[in-house]
Amino acid sequence: PGEPPRHVAEAVDIASLLNAQLEESFSIRVGDGRPPASWMEESEVRRHLGLLGRHQRSSSDGYGSAMGLPALRERLAFDLMEREVQASPDQILLTFGANHALDLIIRRFLVAGDTVLVDDPGYYPLFAKLKLAQIRMIGVKRTPTGPDLDDLAGKAERERPKLFFTQSLAHNPTGSSTNLPTAHSILTIAARCDMLVVEDDPFVDLPTVRGVGLAPLDQLRNVICVRTFAKTLSASLRCGYIAARPDLIASLAELKMLTTVNSSGHIERLIHGLISEGHYRRHLKRLAQRVQQATETVVPRLQKMGLKLFAEPTGGYYVYLELPEYVDDIALAREGARQGIFIAPGTVFSPERQPAKAGIRVNIAWASDPHFFDFMLAELRHRRT
Repeated sequence: PGEPPRHVAEAVDIASLLNAQLEESFSIRVGDGRPPASWMEESEVRRHLGLLGRHQRSSSDGYGSAMGLPALRERLAFDLMEREVQASPDQILLTFGANHALDLIIRRFLVAGDTVLVDDPGYYPLFAKLKLAQIRMIGVKRTPTGPDLDDLAGKAERERPKLFFTQSLAHNPTGSSTNLPTAHSILTIAARCDMLVVEDDPFVDLPTVRGVGLAPLDQLRNVICVRTFAKTLSASLRCGYIAARPDLIASLAELKMLTTVNSSGHIERLIHGLISEGHYRRHLKRLAQRVQQATETVVPRLQKMGLKLFAEPTGGYYVYLELPEYVDDIALAREGARQGIFIAPGTVFSPERQPAKAGIRVNIAWASDPHFFDFMLAELRHRRT
């Protein structure tokens, strides 16, 4: 078949960090997007999987609805209501996680050549999907309090994008969260420019995450919510959902039916059981305590190295370290890989691979390893001379 088309090769290149993340050879995984397995409640998940196995042997469910398990959608609608988002179960479409949700949104609402806005820095797997679909993406500068409003307004008015993809809470990779004035202004700009906003917030369930989401302010008029359980429950349980206006959900459900028929009813039953029995809420409380303890341990040590944080932590897994001018983030990541340390360079989080300032994403769940600090101090000394 020959060489892949250029846009396919470029998409694969953008996702190179994801390939590295899936490698098992790294002994220190500071750049990983996920928490350690010890932070997740695997024993309870295994117990529910056993119960599902018995259910599977005693029933024949067929394909089920493309919308997903009704009981889980009803529960998620209730949870959204607790977060002050009014949504019926018919406004919720279950997916195989956030990446599947983003893929459906891109396929349904965009065609090659369309323009979208994205956070810069932002979620690089999204950039790969947009590149694969031959979508023109334009970065909007991120600040410690959310998207830069002047940059967003200017680009939205000039480029007339169809969508703006953003993360409001515990943003990946900066760890920053959007504040209330910024959230209101985003919605005002979106309405003025006839632009839908896709809000992808994997940490929204963590009780200690600080910031303001767009969905409660907008009530799903112009905001499409993307959520996942991968970051807070288990990455191996591929389940998430989209919440949006009924007309948008109906069109996304049609596409899901055409492409995957449905999602996994067994996984959806498992997650419904974990939520309805209260296990998920208890797990989130323990997880938030771990995040807080790790943050209190790791952040002061990072600051003692003389490195500046892009933003103060807001309760998620990530902080973003800005590097001195004499340190190249890609070279640092390569040297880290040589020493068995997985580093996530800021360059891969820039849609144009041209970050405003070199930096690295640090997952505080992994960063307490003294070898990481020894490595960073040695590299800073070496590259300064």
